Amino acid sequence: MIHYILQTIVFQLIFLALYEFLLKKETFFQWNRAYLIVTPLLSLLLPFVKIPALQTVVPQNLVVTLPEITLGNTLTTQQNIAVETNNSLSVMAIILLLGILVSSSLFLWKLIKIGSLSRKGTLHKINQAKLITLPHSSDAFSFAGTIYLGENLKPENKSHIIAHELVHINQKHYIDLLYFEALRILFWFNPLIYYYQKQTAAIHEYIADAEVILKTDKKSYYQDLLSQAFQTHAVSFVNTFFNTSLIKNRIVMLHKSKSKKTQLAKFLMLLPLIAGIMLYTSCTQDVASETPQESSIEQKIEALKQAIENSPGGISAEQQNELRKLILSLNDNNQRAIELYKKGELDALPFAVIDQVPVYPGCENLTTNEERKACMSDQIGRFVNENFNTGILDGGGLKGRVRISLQFKIDTQGNVVDILSRASNNILEEEAKRVISLIPKMQPGKHDGKTVNVLFSLPIAFEMEE
Repeated sequence: MIHYILQTIVFQLIFLALYEFLLKKETFFQWNRAYLIVTPLLSLLLPFVKIPALQTVVPQNLVVTLPEITLGNTLTTQQNIAVETNNSLSVMAIILLLGILVSSSLFLWKLIKIGSLSRKGTLHKINQAKLITLPHSSDAFSFAGTIYLGENLKPENKSHIIAHELVHINQKHYIDLLYFEALRILFWFNPLIYYYQKQTAAIHEYIADAEVILKTDKKSYYQDLLSQAFQTHAVSFVNTFFNTSLIKNRIVMLHKSKSKKTQLAKFLMLLPLIAGIMLYTSCTQDVASETPQESSIEQKIEALKQAIENSPGGISAEQQNELRKLILSLNDNNQRAIELYKKGELDALPFAVIDQVPVYPGCENLTTNEERKACMSDQIGRFVNENFNTGILDGGGLKGRVRISLQFKIDTQGNVVDILSRASNNILEEEAKRVISLIPKMQPGKHDGKTVNVLFSLPIAFEMEE
């Protein structure tokens, strides 16, 4: 959950950076309005987008999966931690729910405030909209098909204000602001949502100003904006005519020359941004699944061989057929890996096709790939058990069987590189990367007499008490 929230905030920050530097000063107000409405929604949806073609660098059946490592003693040593993490999770959930409750209460209070003004005022009908005159007030704003005008406003100001607020009503600007109110309730802790709403409100004013000056005198309209200091209600989902913090910007925009249509091309910058984000969400850490991985073909063959050896009646016809299929499948995958490597589509070869696998320190005396692989698996398992800091689980809210999936390469120098990690907890992912990066340098793998990169996949499991 925390990882998702951080992702959405980063994506919103990227979208807002594009808006600030390229789009904000242009007079394409409707385009900017659409941009500010759509990009927060995109930031919430994009973390869930996974494009299968981008998810894995190499097919998983070409990756050697080392035997799963279960970190010792986690069931007994982590009992107190499990209780504490559950409590921590409850505290976090309570804080989030309290924030939503407070935000919802503030929203309801604002609605009550608007309702109170409606009851105090005098209702009129104008151009298919409602007009409520507010006694003893200089306010001027609109919300949901209703214009609110203070009776203290000068008569000569009211025509411009009404024309301005009718634009808000006709274009249903209040729906945009209510949309952000909903986001503010759900994501009350995210300051970027508040900024989005503020920028959208400004765009609404630019749109209304631009429409009104097409039908009225620009100079007198300026005077209406500047003639007096107005008190306005601090309600975030209403369109306020006399917003003192926006008056300067509104006048600047009124004076600004209309942007050339060629400048619309700036909005196309959104496409590479989305493409980059989709590449990130599809590729990062997806080469290692959170669910238990299927056994590799090699492991299936080995298991079948052991079953045959332990069978008193010898090999059956069904077992013969299954073994034949597995061997053919293995040969096909091996050939495919070699072809992809020669084409440059793979920068690493799996264990199954190289002549000599990497040699872990202490396994130099062994001669066959099978022996070296078994030795490497044993040594890596021991290394991870000795170096993994299980204390980092404190406060993580983990229980049951927790799985970390890793993928890494051993390069032509014998170093562990390109470590990718996937787990339900970011802290576990980083700790797994840290431990794997500490694996000592090995003798690199070789194929056809040349050193090559070798790709491995390693699952790690924790047994946490339910």
